[in-house]
Amino acid sequence: MLFQIQSYLKFLWHSKNEHAVHSPFVFSLLTKCFYDRKAKPEYAILKKYRKSLLENKNFIEVTDFGAGSKVFKSNRRQISKIAQTAGISPKRAELLFRVSNYFKPKNVLEIGTSLGLATSALALGNPKAKVITIEGCPNTANVAQNQLAKFDCNNVESIISEFESFLISENIQATNYDLIYFDGNHSKKATLAYFDLLMPTIDNDSVWIFDDIHWSEDMEEAWEIIKNHPKVKVTIDTFQWGFVFFRREQEKEHFIIRV
Repeated sequence: MLFQIQSYLKFLWHSKNEHAVHSPFVFSLLTKCFYDRKAKPEYAILKKYRKSLLENKNFIEVTDFGAGSKVFKSNRRQISKIAQTAGISPKRAELLFRVSNYFKPKNVLEIGTSLGLATSALALGNPKAKVITIEGCPNTANVAQNQLAKFDCNNVESIISEFESFLISENIQATNYDLIYFDGNHSKKATLAYFDLLMPTIDNDSVWIFDDIHWSEDMEEAWEIIKNHPKVKVTIDTFQWGFVFFRREQEKEHFIIRV
């Protein structure tokens, strides 16, 4: 916790808003998406989705996986408690919706479904998109599938698999993902493994979002390695999320932005 507080204070010291940004691409993203304060009808759906989970007092067996698909933790948890602690916040869900709506990605990949709070935001942001979401725990994935169907997020394909096993076994080179949301394993090793495995899927307009880039010293190290990759041209650090863009026409720039 102390590490995160110190990281956040550093973030506040270095962060800027749109007035300090000279990149037309980033300025447009900030003013038309990040800082868009207009109410959206989909926000009401996101709130109902969350409320439904927070009112669900049923217990499920939650399984987490370590390297090589080995189970390292399994326990019974109440669905409402999972939604409170493991799910994306309401503010972040709305921002993720706006990002999906702004870029209108055709193919979306989410690593780490949990209860589908972020999944619903991605799906509602562009109903024409195909959203593939991966979850390692079958019981958690089942709850998410039921929720997504209940709220008519019919453009989502849910896959139950350990993340790295799926990425290795699938012919991912044959797919260009326009948007990837990384929220599956907050460790340096796993984050960089996913980054390398998915690199063949990028095109010039791909958008990658990494969750919890300041979660630990390890994650900050992973974020610095990602920023310095030669194919990464633009990054935006919003403290909780790191946005990555591969636009060849852009000069290499890194932004620290308050949202």
